[in-house]
Amino acid sequence: MKLHSILLSAAAAASMTFAGATAAHDVSDKVKPNFSGAISNIPGKSLIAVEVLYPPGGASPAHTHAKSAFIYAYVVSGSVVSKVNDGPERVYKAGESFFEEPGSLHAVSRNASKTKPAKLLAVFVVDSDDKQLTTKVK
Repeated sequence: MKLHSILLSAAAAASMTFAGATAAHDVSDKVKPNFSGAISNIPGKSLIAVEVLYPPGGASPAHTHAKSAFIYAYVVSGSVVSKVNDGPERVYKAGESFFEEPGSLHAVSRNASKTKPAKLLAVFVVDSDDKQLTTKVK
């Protein structure tokens, strides 16, 4: 019975976290929960993974992430154009990856193709109490 309660609590926390990630993205991309869990040997930290699905020509608006978030991004399929902070705008193909330091500005994040979809897996190491993972830059 106790395991059931723990799983229900974890599911509720994950849904709140993913709702924050999804709400801050443009309608032309779709954010899908993949994984969420506390890092047991690092108190107060969690690992959260989301899939960002870009339709042909799709993009995310410029955004920042939770101040504590270190992000590893892996292109699963297609090609994604990305620009983080003052770095160059770069095309990442399936199998390539990049990262974002805490507090980074993700100025460009879009599908490089106008005809084929792309998928990115974003893995966050974040303070467990940071519920808003992504915030649009106005």
